[in-house]
Amino acid sequence: MSRTQPPRQRRAAAASPSTFTRISDRCARAVRSRPFEIAIIVLIVANGVVLGIETFPHLGAAGPVLRWLELAFRAAFVTEIVIRVLAYGRRPQDFFRHGWNIFDFLVTLAIFIPGLHGDSALLRVLRVARVLRLVRFSPGLRTIVAALLRSLPGVAGFLALAMVTLYVYGMAGWLIFGDTYPEQYGDIGRSLLTLFVLLSLETLPDLMEQGLAISPWTLLYYVSYVIITVNLLLNILIAVIVNSMEEARRLEMTERLAPGYDEDGDGVPDEVDRIALTQRLDDLRAVITELERELRIDREDAHARHGAVSRRAER
Repeated sequence: MSRTQPPRQRRAAAASPSTFTRISDRCARAVRSRPFEIAIIVLIVANGVVLGIETFPHLGAAGPVLRWLELAFRAAFVTEIVIRVLAYGRRPQDFFRHGWNIFDFLVTLAIFIPGLHGDSALLRVLRVARVLRLVRFSPGLRTIVAALLRSLPGVAGFLALAMVTLYVYGMAGWLIFGDTYPEQYGDIGRSLLTLFVLLSLETLPDLMEQGLAISPWTLLYYVSYVIITVNLLLNILIAVIVNSMEEARRLEMTERLAPGYDEDGDGVPDEVDRIALTQRLDDLRAVITELERELRIDREDAHARHGAVSRRAER
């Protein structure tokens, strides 16, 4: 700081950082508070209700009101993003280290892209995407989304195996039923579509009846297809997703145990709370152990006195 500045300017420059710090602290407390979270959830739900109302034709006088509500939602969500960014203080770049923050930022500010105005389809998609922000406020939904993302490599392998299996059965179906039932098996495309619909098992009785009209051996085709695809492959898919769910849950628990994580918003990191709780439990175990030792000594003394009295009585 230059010494040539007047005292008043120097005092103002010195007071500026503290003012920013106070604002940042207030924003951080607001972001961690439960009322702030509930208010954002209410806004997101209300936005979803307004979007649903806009799908009805002939809104009449409600049209301008809905447009004003949309502007109010935009202002509220932009204010929320500003508060969340200010909560990081002098490191606003840390806001973009979290995936959900990036998603909220893009969904909120994408509506201000030049060219997105009026009632365009892309603008509607962006407005509908706001409803997906509810996921970040539910740990269970976050775990499911994280599990789905983590399961993508396994799902890709499953899809490759499923496509090979469907293709083999599709070609076999074309060879067996192509001439007799061209609507279902006339070419490889129709054959694959028929087998894909068969995954629901709703068309299985009709297809098996058609197959029996050709030969009883066609039962082997349908039975093997149901066993391999509906039972085996779908169970593999479920196992992949369940395994990813467990990994996502363990990852979230690890993040909760990370230093500085403060879920309860009491200003003390959960790691410190956990250490304090562990210390209290250790102290409580020590007290219980001491009480048990004293009670055991008292019981032993009582037994010894009772034995001595019994021996004297016998004499």
